[in-house]
Amino acid sequence: MAAPLLPDRLWSLIEPLLPPEKPEGSRGRPPVGNREALTGLLPVLLQELAWAKRIDWSRAALDRASLPAKGGPGDRPEPNRPRASRHQASRPHRLQRHSAGHPPDRGQNRHDSTMVETLLDAAPPLQGPRGRPRRRPGKLHADKAYDHQRCRRECRECNVIPRIAQRGIESSERLGRHRWVVERTLAWFARFRRLTVRYERRADIHQAFSTLACALIAFKQIQRFC
Repeated sequence: MAAPLLPDRLWSLIEPLLPPEKPEGSRGRPPVGNREALTGLLPVLLQELAWAKRIDWSRAALDRASLPAKGGPGDRPEPNRPRASRHQASRPHRLQRHSAGHPPDRGQNRHDSTMVETLLDAAPPLQGPRGRPRRRPGKLHADKAYDHQRCRRECRECNVIPRIAQRGIESSERLGRHRWVVERTLAWFARFRRLTVRYERRADIHQAFSTLACALIAFKQIQRFC
């Protein structure tokens, strides 16, 4: 028998956050089961990792990966182009990864250089055993796709030190010792069959699957370290 997608320990963290079920005899559509309606779980799991000192705030890595989109370009109006080329559409997954290996957030459907500030602001504040809650790393490592003054300025405005490879000057390979965590995480996401190919045209549905994948990855880290 296959292992349940939602283990009992994970369910014990989620159940107190969900609204009570509708009483019998209520009008309207029957409610979806709480386990099937799982959303908003990731901050709870990340908070448990923060309390266990399993999130390293000293640095984070940023990268992206593209995946085929069978449903076309998504929420945007689709341009008038030959049918064959529509099946070659792809959508990016952009991931910020803290050096401890946990996925705080994802971004999609924009050029890399425009998403730095959004991703830095997307992580929820997490309270550790001591000090004030944190939501941003001390340094941000990225490759030459983010080699723009805007990216560096946005990092400094968020009190984050940019470590971005410069085109024609530095080699992206020097960042490998810090960026390997984000490459590994993208490989973890590739294990989720629903995320290897994008079938949903609606961005919110695809984001829901991505958030659930982040939650399951974070829960595995809790099982391993906490």
